[in-house]
Amino acid sequence: MLTRLREGTPDAALEGRADPGSAIGAPVRIDGVGHSFGELRAIERIDLDAEPGEVVGIVGPSGCGKTTLLELVAGLRPVGSGTISVGGRREPSERLERCAYMPQRDLLLPWLSALDNAALALRIGGVDRQGARARAGEHFERLGLAGFERTRPAELSGGMRQRVAFLRTLMAGRPVLLLDEPFASLDAITRAEMQSWLAGVLRPDKHTVVLVTHDVEEALYLSDRVLVLSSRPASVADRIEIESPRSADRAAAVTSPTFTALKERALRSLAEAAR
Repeated sequence: MLTRLREGTPDAALEGRADPGSAIGAPVRIDGVGHSFGELRAIERIDLDAEPGEVVGIVGPSGCGKTTLLELVAGLRPVGSGTISVGGRREPSERLERCAYMPQRDLLLPWLSALDNAALALRIGGVDRQGARARAGEHFERLGLAGFERTRPAELSGGMRQRVAFLRTLMAGRPVLLLDEPFASLDAITRAEMQSWLAGVLRPDKHTVVLVTHDVEEALYLSDRVLVLSSRPASVADRIEIESPRSADRAAAVTSPTFTALKERALRSLAEAAR
């Protein structure tokens, strides 16, 4: 039986034939969440709200629990304390049904073409090969992948591999996207290009996005709100609201006085939180 995210709105993300381009985001609520690995306290307390259509960025020192937080949201780890809900659902299996998780590495299958890699989530969901290819292929031009449908991962650049991995995440048709350092392995020039590309994809998008990154500039440019986490055990050291996220002109956006001031604030918060 089909569950619902909110009154009168079907949870299209749970339908095997959902169109990822029309998926409506689900609200994410993190209330007083803490987590430990045995005696090691990884997360002290984190509170976070993300609404449909919003991008929330998370930055913090290495090892402070950013990836762990995404795993908790996705239901991949049990919550130690506090509560997490996705679309009003708290059970781990229900949260997992509503989240698509893109890890740091692209994890493309080397024996599959770019098209078949992008369609993998659909195949796992029971869509036949021809149908999965057709539906994934509809998005190749929009994501700058047209002409690379038959190309194997080894023949793709790092940026193109990340585009395929992102499309595979989209094709899962889930309302919440959890992006863990999606551009960490790229050089600075390619990373900036990919940030502009992702901004263009997210501007009209309706998903709820939680983005983990070490790059403060990336977080501030792509997000509606940025949480700066302290060193382990993590807590929220600062919350930064962004007035004009995902500008079409990235170069102008990241060099503006307003953006520069926010970047200085974030870096200062990171330095203080790491003490």
